[in-house]
Amino acid sequence: GISHGVQKINGIALQSSEAENALMAAKRTFRQLFLPGMIAILADAVGFITLLIIDIGVIRELAIGASIGVAVIVFTNLILLPVAISYVGISKRAINRSKQDAVSEHPFWRLLSNFASPKVAPVSIVLALLAFGGGLWYSQNLKIGDLDQGAPELRPDSRYNKDNAFIINHYSTSSDVLVVMVKTPPEGCSAYPTMSAINELAWKMENTQGVQSAISLVTVSRQMIKGMNEGNLKWESLSRNKDVLNNSIARADGLYNNTCSLAPLLVFLNDHKAETLDRAVRAVQDFAKQNSTPDLQFLLAAGNAGIEAATNEVIKKSELTILILVYLCVAAMCMITFRSWAATLCIVLPLVLTSVLGNALMAFMGIGVKVATLPVVALGVGIGVDYGIYIYSRLESFLRAGLPLQEAYYETLKSTGKAVLFTGLCLAIGVCTWIFSAIKFQADMGLMLTFMLLWNMFGALWLLPALARFLIKPEKMAGKVGNSLFSH
Repeated sequence: GISHGVQKINGIALQSSEAENALMAAKRTFRQLFLPGMIAILADAVGFITLLIIDIGVIRELAIGASIGVAVIVFTNLILLPVAISYVGISKRAINRSKQDAVSEHPFWRLLSNFASPKVAPVSIVLALLAFGGGLWYSQNLKIGDLDQGAPELRPDSRYNKDNAFIINHYSTSSDVLVVMVKTPPEGCSAYPTMSAINELAWKMENTQGVQSAISLVTVSRQMIKGMNEGNLKWESLSRNKDVLNNSIARADGLYNNTCSLAPLLVFLNDHKAETLDRAVRAVQDFAKQNSTPDLQFLLAAGNAGIEAATNEVIKKSELTILILVYLCVAAMCMITFRSWAATLCIVLPLVLTSVLGNALMAFMGIGVKVATLPVVALGVGIGVDYGIYIYSRLESFLRAGLPLQEAYYETLKSTGKAVLFTGLCLAIGVCTWIFSAIKFQADMGLMLTFMLLWNMFGALWLLPALARFLIKPEKMAGKVGNSLFSH
């Protein structure tokens, strides 16, 4: 919201130096910025709406809530703000400063305008390609799911994670439980073939790397049979006698359902790291493939580790699809708006670079892609497209006025560059304070969001004009009315 608000205020301040009154300045700004603002907001909304394709309830709820929040910005920032300013107006001091800025030379903006120069633009493109290649290569290390033991929201040296590590290192149990559900016909869970298969699966799981122990009704049955035989360890095994088996599980009613058609196998894991979950799930799937029959099925999964494993699987399948869909939707809207492939590429390519470098940063920091981090992708694209659309819409208007590319970009920076720079810095300063949080997840997200916000701003100011140098022909645009929506 702050991005669009700053652009509106900046536009009204510029128009107030030429308009007769605040109402006229607000009207002119509304006509000038409503369409680019609307397209940018729609792009923001599309970024979140695409999350709906992920079959995870909490992500869908987040997508709906964020999309509604973005839609509200259309009313508050694009409509209500100009109306409010038409009554309040801009101070004379601000108007005079705006007039002075419009005619005075700005060394900083003049320096940044060199990004569009014939000498600097090729260097920028080469650097961007190197950054893209390096980011793409390093982002191969990006993992799905949690990458740390214990609670990922807390730091490794937190009291909870220290206690959790002590329990795991000294006891055959943990808080990470994968539950395999063994399904049989009614009264079939206590049959010897079923119990034997569960026992075999438990043995296989206990010999899988990352597994602490496994408990099921077989565990209770073996202990009870041993107890009924004076505690002799030789009797700690399954009996083929049905009556003995039924008697041995009489006190294990919490490990099977009322009809004895479902018996869970509780697998206690060392942690819930992505590779640990993958190994455990793969071991169960391999066993089920070899031993499942119509009357005996091994089903995944319950327990907190089982749910996380299923979540990781869904995210792994959807991550690339979402990223492609987000960019296709943003590119389609840019194409509809500007009716130019060159304009679309100038806006979208810096966002692609941001996503690649963001993934590389996540891999470097040891942050996995999961429910909590996936929306950062949509947020990064949404914020970045705001900058690109506002900058390109102003750049296009100056190019149609007949200015050379570098001079047109200089005028663009004078009119809207300050708003883009202020927005990026303001948002980044707000979230960078999270880096010092005692909560590891908040600190990681603070660093990630700070990078995304600053790099999106820098990409729009640096890479967009460099791409325009190669993709746009100013001489063909000069003096033309144009086909973009902004020309109507």
